[in-house]
Amino acid sequence: MASVLSRGRVRCPWHGACFNISTGDLEDFPGLDSLHKFQVKIEKEKVYVRASKQALQLQRRTKVMAKCISPSAGHSSSTNVLIVGAGAAGLVCAETLRQEGFSDRIVLCTLDRHLPYDRPKLSKSLDAQPEQLALRPKEFFRAYGIEVLTEAQVVTVDVRNKKVVFKDGFKLEYSKLLLAPGSSPKTLSCKGKEVENVFTIRTPEDANRVVRLARGRNAVVVGAGFLGMEVAAYLTEKAHSVSVVELEETPFRRFLGERVGRALMKMFENNRVKFYMQTEVSELRAQEGKLKEVVLKSSKVVRADVCVVGIGAVPATGFLRQSSINLDSRGFIPVNKMMQTNVPGVFAAGDAVTFPLAWRNNRKVNIPHWQMAHAQGRVAAQNMLAQEAEINTVPYLWTAMFGKSLRYAGYGEGFDDVIIQGDLEELKFVAFYTKGDEVIAVASMNYDPIVSKVAEVLASGRAIRKREVELFVLHSKTGDMSWLTGKGS
Repeated sequence: MASVLSRGRVRCPWHGACFNISTGDLEDFPGLDSLHKFQVKIEKEKVYVRASKQALQLQRRTKVMAKCISPSAGHSSSTNVLIVGAGAAGLVCAETLRQEGFSDRIVLCTLDRHLPYDRPKLSKSLDAQPEQLALRPKEFFRAYGIEVLTEAQVVTVDVRNKKVVFKDGFKLEYSKLLLAPGSSPKTLSCKGKEVENVFTIRTPEDANRVVRLARGRNAVVVGAGFLGMEVAAYLTEKAHSVSVVELEETPFRRFLGERVGRALMKMFENNRVKFYMQTEVSELRAQEGKLKEVVLKSSKVVRADVCVVGIGAVPATGFLRQSSINLDSRGFIPVNKMMQTNVPGVFAAGDAVTFPLAWRNNRKVNIPHWQMAHAQGRVAAQNMLAQEAEINTVPYLWTAMFGKSLRYAGYGEGFDDVIIQGDLEELKFVAFYTKGDEVIAVASMNYDPIVSKVAEVLASGRAIRKREVELFVLHSKTGDMSWLTGKGS
């Protein structure tokens, strides 16, 4: 599979990560590590590559990082940098500080009982164990002096005295603060919501329990967004039956539109998933305290031994309500392009923020993507070190269901048209989402590397016009994409 080469960097066709072609350094996310670089010699028509065996085996390279030389590390009640939240944004912030030579104390605190792990993988692989999901091994944190406080809940932030208070009463002073608390899953508010075996997927323990309970039994998934559909796909080979309940007409409708949503729905139906659309749950019925039936507003009754709720999330920012850090009406933390809040020295990143999206006229948006959290964590760290970096990455995400991958780049909210090239029934297509005469997002299946190509064009600052796409669809039965890079006619 060809990667996309542009402006001195190469972009991965699958996940959108970008690497410098001279150094191999990671320049855009997702991912934590860089690539090795090798000496190349061209003689006549032969290319000679000189590489060490070790580099070829490892395939990845961790950037050189500083170590902590603070004498107070590990036991004092003050830290130079405190990071609240240990998802991608928090971890990348800590790593970036060390990569940039910062050698003072860094404390990373998390509600989780585990070291930072790959949370988006939970819904794609519910059987995964914490150690398989870990983003870095325990030794890594020890080696670079990044202290992780697990099961540590911050209850108040006192910005005037630069101090946070934890639920157990422990107080910690800071010089710089990153808020990356992520979000909390929404739960059902219907009758019987307290019955056993109803889950939101937040931790490896949640995911593992769902698989255990679903094996050979009846599973119901509420919500046909990414999390719900990934869980439903994973459970089809484990459960006796899988049903999906959704308020919209088709899965992913707001995100991918009616036609793509319908094509994906068909793929699920071909894999024995039953859909109950344009309805919601009115009651959860139990037998001896454990879930037995899900009653829908359409008065249908669905047998269920386990239920997974994936109906969205809200920012986990309740602990900031009494502080002087601004929150918007929905509870998000507004930041500028440098990931700064309204309080000097306090930064925020990840799922809980709204920020100006550069290539959509600085529109204030919330983008709860894995890749975006990485990028924001990096920018926050750079600005803690007064490097004046700005967030300008193009949003990129992917999902995998039944062995098929869907990729997506851009920000499609408010699209008014979808132009499709390829075959939706065969699930080999590219969909361009337009608003007015401009392409604002793209999605594809079995059409690589077009999403990475579009992401590179948008990252370069060039707008893609609706007319260009219409001509591409009209004339290109060959899949020629040279028009995107300006090489075609």
